Amino acid sequence: MGVLTPRLGTQPAELPLGPRITDHISLGVIARTFPIAAVRAALEANGKASLRQRDLPAHVVVYYVIALGLYMQSSYREVLRCLLEGIQWLMGPSATMRVASKAGISQARTRPGWEVLRHLHDAVVRPIAGRDTKGAWFADWRLVSLDGSTLDVADEAGNEAAFGRPGASRGSSAFPQIRFVSLVENGTRVLFGSEMAPCATSEITLARPVLARLQPGMLCLADRHFFGYDMWNLARGNGADLLWRLRKNLRLEHDRRLPDGSCLSRIYPSERDRRHGANAVVVRVIDYRLEGIAGAEPIYRLMTTILDPQRAQADKLAALYQERWEIETALDELKTHLRGARITLRSKTPDLVRQEFHGLIMAHFAIRSLIHEAALKADEDPDRLSFLHAVRVVRHKMAAAVAFSPSEADDLP
Repeated sequence: MGVLTPRLGTQPAELPLGPRITDHISLGVIARTFPIAAVRAALEANGKASLRQRDLPAHVVVYYVIALGLYMQSSYREVLRCLLEGIQWLMGPSATMRVASKAGISQARTRPGWEVLRHLHDAVVRPIAGRDTKGAWFADWRLVSLDGSTLDVADEAGNEAAFGRPGASRGSSAFPQIRFVSLVENGTRVLFGSEMAPCATSEITLARPVLARLQPGMLCLADRHFFGYDMWNLARGNGADLLWRLRKNLRLEHDRRLPDGSCLSRIYPSERDRRHGANAVVVRVIDYRLEGIAGAEPIYRLMTTILDPQRAQADKLAALYQERWEIETALDELKTHLRGARITLRSKTPDLVRQEFHGLIMAHFAIRSLIHEAALKADEDPDRLSFLHAVRVVRHKMAAAVAFSPSEADDLP
């Protein structure tokens, strides 16, 4: 991938002049990660396949939107020039290239809309770790985490009306914002199952369709604000196991203490159900401290669907929970390293913002797929259980409430 250097003044940022093999590699990575067959299938499923030859056919536009996520600091036309030169390099000098105007690019992006990018995202972006991927597994479970964040979008009236503007200490924020929630595969930092909405939408609301992407064999980590009886049942409904942090004041009763210091309890949908012992779900609860860790809270509480301590000891699960912070790293990659610090999503209409968001997630996925391949070859492990030595399981009763080609050529990679 090329490194972009914004120019000072009013000129749009440009990529370095001259041959750029890194640009061609970037195109190859995008095309390999999102094969032309998958792109065409997404277009056809949404009735957006190009009906006639254009300077920017629909499938090229899809690759262009993903490329925008790779080159957030360059102008629209410069990114298109990079993409078309990459296609020309793949097909040979006889291929005819023309860089459209900024207005032409916006019109070309409007034709496929955002649904095609969403369809392609949902079809392709998924966990990629194999059994040889270090840091991706705990015993037989694939580790994933749940969390959300926000992104600034262009300060346009349409975007503000569609997505809202968050409040600030003095008035309102400088930019409208979107909110999104994702799952991350901890070992590869791949973001998948992502859902976006206006910034006023709660993360709980957004998390519901995201949790539907959990599968058997996954162990999902999540922070305390996601917990609730309905959310817990939704998350485990497809057969995934859960390890979620709980609020300290959550009322839980001690049913049976287990040899590893954890204990079994029950959760209920309402206080009335609790009084009548109805609709109970059995859970396992782990209280622990982190000793020798600066800024650690006095006590932490976790809840898990793994009821048998022989499958996963309490201290191992407590140490494992720290892996939830991998999603913070993945979100930082997306918002700072890939997007660029203090850069907003630049699309000026709500539909193109939605399109750009999915393109950005897919650009991150393409990069993470490439890094995963390199890590496998180098036999490296970026993730380690570094908190095991600090975990001390608290043994006490729980009753206390501390609880591409421009034409439709088939020879694109």
